[in-house]
Amino acid sequence: MFTGIVTDVGEVTALTPGGQVGDRKFTIRTKHDMAPIAMGASIACSGCCLTVVEKGADWFAVEVSGETLDKTHLGDWQQGRRINLELSLKLGDELGGHLVYGHVDGVGTIVSMTPEGGSMRFVFEAPGDLARFIAPKGSVAVDGISLTVNEVDGNRFGINIIPHTQAVTTLGTAKPGQRVNLEVDMLARYVQRLLEHGKT
Repeated sequence: MFTGIVTDVGEVTALTPGGQVGDRKFTIRTKHDMAPIAMGASIACSGCCLTVVEKGADWFAVEVSGETLDKTHLGDWQQGRRINLELSLKLGDELGGHLVYGHVDGVGTIVSMTPEGGSMRFVFEAPGDLARFIAPKGSVAVDGISLTVNEVDGNRFGINIIPHTQAVTTLGTAKPGQRVNLEVDMLARYVQRLLEHGKT
């Protein structure tokens, strides 16, 4: 479980085939002190909950299944890729964003980026089956970042990104056309499910 508050921007330093055909192993450099992080611990990597299988003082390795590579943008990752990192939530930690599970629901696209006052207005496009779960003033995780939706127009939704968020996440170097991992708010998913059952 995570909060969507990014704690480091890591870098993919190596990628090799994983233990099974179609799998891949990524080595990721981080500023986090890895000494207290247990083998088998979960780390959110651009919104995808992954398991630490190896580690050193300033790096860790994860294995990613072919299924995850297909259903997220992790299949696009190459050496040098910068990714948002968040360590798993501990009981008693501050919940600064919203509850994020690290289960990517789909891949969206950055449609546009427009300066607006001191912030940057991002417009994202979500897959059609996810768009119905995204509501104005609701929460969504974009590449593991907890964000508040400003408005929704069909499959597209807008979010204002303040300078601090740009500075401490990969959104600071994002570009239109870039693919992003999306996780919709679990509460919205449950409400939609209840509404669907109420119609039958």
